[in-house]
Amino acid sequence: MTETADELSAPLGQTEKRRRRRIRLPFTALQALAMLLGLFLVVFAGFAMFSDNPLGGEPVARIAINEGAKPDDKAAKPEAKPDAKAEHGAAAKPEGERKTVTIIDGSSGARQEVAIGAGGEAAEPGSAAPASQMPGVDPRLLEKSRYGMIPVMADGLKPFTAYAADADRAKAARMPAVAIVIGGLGVGAAKTVDAIMKLPPAVTLAFTPYGSDPTKLAERARAQRHEILLQVPMEPYDYPDNDPGPQTLLATLGPDQNIDRLFWHMSRLQGYVGIGNFMGARFVATEAAMQPIVNEAAKRGLALFDDGAAPRSVAASLATGRAMPFAKGDVAIDAVPTSVEIDNALAKLESLAKERGVAVGTASALPVSIDRIGTWIKGLDRKGILLVPLTTAMLKSKSN
Repeated sequence: MTETADELSAPLGQTEKRRRRRIRLPFTALQALAMLLGLFLVVFAGFAMFSDNPLGGEPVARIAINEGAKPDDKAAKPEAKPDAKAEHGAAAKPEGERKTVTIIDGSSGARQEVAIGAGGEAAEPGSAAPASQMPGVDPRLLEKSRYGMIPVMADGLKPFTAYAADADRAKAARMPAVAIVIGGLGVGAAKTVDAIMKLPPAVTLAFTPYGSDPTKLAERARAQRHEILLQVPMEPYDYPDNDPGPQTLLATLGPDQNIDRLFWHMSRLQGYVGIGNFMGARFVATEAAMQPIVNEAAKRGLALFDDGAAPRSVAASLATGRAMPFAKGDVAIDAVPTSVEIDNALAKLESLAKERGVAVGTASALPVSIDRIGTWIKGLDRKGILLVPLTTAMLKSKSN
């Protein structure tokens, strides 16, 4: 009874718990998310428009190096800063008398070693140490760049002439001739050695600047009397999804930057007769980008080779304008790397040589390619066709 009286006498609403007042925001969660996304896009667009980064996001390593360091002075050894970084991340570690920086690709996790010489020179990603002078290389035909020794003309002598392989040019002028260029060498010592040792000296070998020691392999090729080319990585249309490698020449870079990259490639090995493209369908079709490279090669007494893979290439017209030795690949021998298709491509090369007087075939150092090309070469004499080095084919094309 008392409880009932208390309830009746209590003020209305005093026994009820007060409801908490809900805070209302002026926008919904979906609207907030949309605003954050819009802010991110504005910041990203501003960075893309106003950031001064002509390299377009290529990996770059920044390393602090003490010049004039002595190998026996631990305090003076070149050291990478703890925060030394590449775009994909980097870490430094000692390696005896040298140091290396490990560049780690953030998307794939791939690791790449960058060697830093004890004398204070840092090798670029994907390279061996700068090449020392190779045996048989004329020191007069070398000049020093910031990356190492690169070819140059001297006293009227050109690298094209000095390093061309021996050939019976009088005979080549009288009969159909074919030249074979095996490309992509230097990366993969086993396949490179196969090409050097299993194919005759008249086959021209083209080296990329990459690999653990392209200098030593190029030296071995020249010792076997092959003439050699330097393949310069150039920008394809689908770059960077399809990336030729570090220091690729890009159509978006200025002439000075591309020539500096060209010097980097030129310093990796010596004794080559000329340069050729490694990939590069976009670059070789862009006259403003290609012309400074052709001019530099001509000035240094080098030949120019176009592998023929890019229909819109301007290499031929630019080389003609500089009156420099030039050749273009006519047949990609192992575009389809089967024995039957390779044999068909070689038959096409024969027909072109008989029709035009000279033809050039290109191939890679696949085992099936080396095997079929080697067998085919043995039967050329009875077909009345002469195998010649690329330099001889260039000279014959020019005279024709």
